[in-house]
Amino acid sequence: MSENTQASNVTPPPSARGDFITAAILLAFALAIIAEALRMPTFEAATGSAFTAPGIVPGFHGTVIAVLSIALAARSIYRGAFKPGGGKPVGYEGLPGISLKRLFIAAGLGIVYAVVLVGWLPFWLASSLFIAAFTIIFEWDASAPMPLRVRRIVTASILGLVVGAAVYLLFQELFLVRLP
Repeated sequence: MSENTQASNVTPPPSARGDFITAAILLAFALAIIAEALRMPTFEAATGSAFTAPGIVPGFHGTVIAVLSIALAARSIYRGAFKPGGGKPVGYEGLPGISLKRLFIAAGLGIVYAVVLVGWLPFWLASSLFIAAFTIIFEWDASAPMPLRVRRIVTASILGLVVGAAVYLLFQELFLVRLP
């Protein structure tokens, strides 16, 4: 692979200021999750345990998102988010921006999964197809030799089936969550 071909496949890192703005948005989202989780009923009188409250899991997720967003904000400040230029990455000026395209592809796949596949197909199959398609699309290299491309498709398909079945069994059998 030539040097120019390799350079065009490299996604530039985000600017420090962009990371800081993302961290602020994620922190606001996390705090909203925590606030709503705290508003949920606790059922302590009925069950005698605070650990059966429905807000425990979303509260935990909100806390994790908050901690990680604070870490992202701290890293962005360290990288120069408030310096002139906003900590813009050096050496990536001439590269094409493919991050937005990849974001739209990922969002589109997520929407197809949630709106079309789940509900129309058994959950394990919908999840398997989503995982396999996601992996194939984001690992695809048209310049790779045919045997390698076939191997990647087979590997992604096996990965999709294994993870789809594992997620289904984990939620259905262990967590006792009824899935579509």
